[in-house]
Amino acid sequence: MSVPDTAAARHPDPHRVERSSPRVRWRLLPWWGRVMLVYAASRVVTTAIVLVMARQQPASAWTDASPGYFAFANLWDARWYAYIAAAGYPTELPLDDAGHVAENAWAFLPVYPGIVRLFTTVGVPWEVASVLISLAAGLGAALVFHRLMSRVLEPDQAMFAVVLFCVAPVSPILQFGYAEALAFLWLALALLLLVDRRYGWLVPVIAIWAFTRPGALAFALTLGLHWIVRWVTRRTDPFPVRDQLVVASVAVFAGVAGLAWPVIAWAATGVPTAYTDTELAWRAPYIGYVELVPLTPWFQSGQWWLGQPMGTIAPVVLVLGFAALLLSPWVRRLGVDLRLWLASYALYLFAVFFPQSSTFRLLAPLFPLAGALAVPRSRWWRGGLVLVSLALQVGWLLIAWRIDGLDWTPP
Repeated sequence: MSVPDTAAARHPDPHRVERSSPRVRWRLLPWWGRVMLVYAASRVVTTAIVLVMARQQPASAWTDASPGYFAFANLWDARWYAYIAAAGYPTELPLDDAGHVAENAWAFLPVYPGIVRLFTTVGVPWEVASVLISLAAGLGAALVFHRLMSRVLEPDQAMFAVVLFCVAPVSPILQFGYAEALAFLWLALALLLLVDRRYGWLVPVIAIWAFTRPGALAFALTLGLHWIVRWVTRRTDPFPVRDQLVVASVAVFAGVAGLAWPVIAWAATGVPTAYTDTELAWRAPYIGYVELVPLTPWFQSGQWWLGQPMGTIAPVVLVLGFAALLLSPWVRRLGVDLRLWLASYALYLFAVFFPQSSTFRLLAPLFPLAGALAVPRSRWWRGGLVLVSLALQVGWLLIAWRIDGLDWTPP
């Protein structure tokens, strides 16, 4: 049977053809639909990478050889969260043979294992529930991050910033049994509320974030600097007394929240330094048991990794380089408040963190820098960044996640 030679067949509606193209369909989607598609696609790619790596994983203390996805996604610190959900926190600190505080559960905060445990009580296996919670929190973080970037960037730049967030080198953590994805959600919410100057809503967000992952102290510094900037610029940007009091109060609250967990560890164990001693146990294999002296860990790490004089020179160069980065045109596009967070969190890490294989994961809260990388619109630049990020995902998983014998490179 021949097809009728109709006018509609000979001359299709150009608007209908145009609307059927993938590019137009993409543009017709609401912003949240595009973010969800980006997040889903990125997780499919990362899952494929993780499955290939899991298949090559030899037997370890945690799993048999070639474990399934959910077992492979619950290595390393994920086991500490599972332990906390099952047994809570010790009231007596464990000691090694030399009498030093050993690694223990006080290094990990309770919100994430508490949420996962709610799902296990209704029959969802821990390994599955931990991944699902991280996936959901990661999606929430991506959605809020888009709203945050839309405050400082053009629509296409904001969306590409989300792409970079979703394919970042450590983004597999968004689908592992770690608290990072949940912490990214609270951080993105806190930054959005700060940029929008909805200060009162910061209180519940900070309260939950402070018991999910460390970072509230850095945010307290951000709020303090925000108060100073608004005070200095009050002639061009009015800073009412009410706002002055609210910002100052929330900054103090953030500081108190950031110190609450060490105080709780002290109260539960009777040891004033229970939390810091626990954290120091993780760096003891590198430099032995030493006191925590702020602003020295990066130099201690430099000495261990590089010796002298590079062990001193390298941290100084990194500090100067990061300061120059904050003053660069692309980063300046992010606005004052986000740069204050970047500076505050970097200072927090420099003050207390000992750089080793976990450094890449600990740098992840600097994710607003993805907005700076999203400023150029070149297809080569953007495509290249995605490919490099995916390659670095593989590198991070090989270095920090995959277990090879007596592995000393935790993520």
